[in-house]
Amino acid sequence: MHHSRLSTLVLDCCGDDLAAATAFWSQALGKPVANPDQDGDGKYAELGTAADEPIILLQRVDHPSRVHLDIETDDLEAEMRRLERLGAKRVSFVRGRWWVMEAPSGHRFCVVRPQRDAFGPHLNRWD
Repeated sequence: MHHSRLSTLVLDCCGDDLAAATAFWSQALGKPVANPDQDGDGKYAELGTAADEPIILLQRVDHPSRVHLDIETDDLEAEMRRLERLGAKRVSFVRGRWWVMEAPSGHRFCVVRPQRDAFGPHLNRWD
């Protein structure tokens, strides 16, 4: 048995000024900036959210701006197989840490390892 849940709402921001995008979304959503440079490479910023809310992550990208979801799981391979049975396909394995997937509808999303210490509420259990 493995577990998964919606983890993160990712705002893909095209352009070089992630700080401006972070400031806008922080004010628009009423969420403080928790970390303006999450990995120290200028590509990710995180807004502060409560433990029972999805993480809100801003990501600097080269493709057009869009929004995508991350699903976190305690068993990456089992979750990948479950999603493939539902019709999703693997697109790429990134940094040896997470999978980019594509839903049958064409939407891209990521499957990641747990993002917070406690898996917490809204957890799905799969056999």
